Amino acid sequence: MSDTTSKRLALFDQMIAKGSEDPFVHYARAMELRSLGRKEDALEAFDGVATRFPTYVPTYLMAAQVCGELQRDGDAVAWCDRGIAQAREAGDGHALGELQAFRAEME
Repeated sequence: MSDTTSKRLALFDQMIAKGSEDPFVHYARAMELRSLGRKEDALEAFDGVATRFPTYVPTYLMAAQVCGELQRDGDAVAWCDRGIAQAREAGDGHALGELQAFRAEME
């Protein structure tokens, strides 16, 4: 693990410990865990983001991709389905298309 990477994770952890309500901070922490190869931890963090900030649409595709990397295709499809519903509700056509395409790959 590089110094920069561990510093980023520590920074996100510190911001969250101080009570950050910014969904991006929580999402970025999950992405950092993923980049460190800590996929199970990343998936747990994405689950936390989706629970706390269910309308933060980018979470769903990233979580689905991690599930795909872990060869948990059924879970990936479930994440896509949740994300598709949120993207439709938000009117986010770009995310909707990405989620639908990834879901098709997982079937």
